[in-house]
Amino acid sequence: MQRGFTLIEMLIVVAIAGILAAIAVPQYQSYTKRAKFAEVVSAAQPFKIGVESCYQATGALTGCTAGSNGVPTDATTAAGDVAKTVVASVVTGASGVITATGSAAVDTATYILEPAIPTGGAAALLWTVKSTSTCKDKGYCG
Repeated sequence: MQRGFTLIEMLIVVAIAGILAAIAVPQYQSYTKRAKFAEVVSAAQPFKIGVESCYQATGALTGCTAGSNGVPTDATTAAGDVAKTVVASVVTGASGVITATGSAAVDTATYILEPAIPTGGAAALLWTVKSTSTCKDKGYCG
């Protein structure tokens, strides 16, 4: 008496494995890009602290730009170092708006933080991720 799987049973198993792989691989790639983008979010933190200290010292956001009042100077990654990091640049613009840009490893997604002075003039700023951040569309940031 012979025992084993028929050809149809084997083809069904292969088809199921193929379907699972077709779903799992894109999900895994998306997961790894979200994990890598956490480095871009982390790179923006020293600039965020600099803008907060500038606001506390001056009482306004107008002078809180790159390289002034305790805000770090803009940072860019050299072309040869892009393979080592996913952060392409971090720039502090007018009124303390921070734009962190990822490298090609995270689809050059941007993470734009905008400070807002809370009502009542509290010492801590309120930070929001701007809707123009491309990381929101890709699902890399909140």
